Amino acid sequence: MKRFVRAIFFFATLLLSLVAAVAADHQTCKDAVALGAWGYTLTGTLITPSGAVPFATVGTAVFDVDGTISGTQTGSVGGQISQDVVKGTWDQTNPDCTSTFSVDIYNQSGQLLRTVYWAGVFVDNGSEFRGILTSMLLPNGMAVPAIVTMNSKKLFPPPGRSR
Repeated sequence: MKRFVRAIFFFATLLLSLVAAVAADHQTCKDAVALGAWGYTLTGTLITPSGAVPFATVGTAVFDVDGTISGTQTGSVGGQISQDVVKGTWDQTNPDCTSTFSVDIYNQSGQLLRTVYWAGVFVDNGSEFRGILTSMLLPNGMAVPAIVTMNSKKLFPPPGRSR
């Protein structure tokens, strides 16, 4: 009988240890993962009334603790190059590392060119972000169908934080 009790005690202890190890290993994302400076590329296709137009952009953006986004980018739409200013807001980062944000894109004169909405996920321990454009609106409210993806990498963490 003592052997049976010892065996049950041993397996119960082992089971509790495994559960504790799995629980300790389970991590969730926090808003802080988005904070800092990011470098990114966007590639895809815009669907215009005259047909598909290739689209690519490279830029940098800073995600601040107040929920704002600011940056600059160089883009190519159908081979037309532009230098743009980016201003926007980001929503909370979900425990599963997904997040959404929206940005307004302005030309160098401050004229609003478009508003874009993104959904994506932080990967590689929060050092990278993969996203997809979910909506693009022109200043007149007209939606532009688009298939655009984002790949971004954290350049620098916010001041006072390490990667």
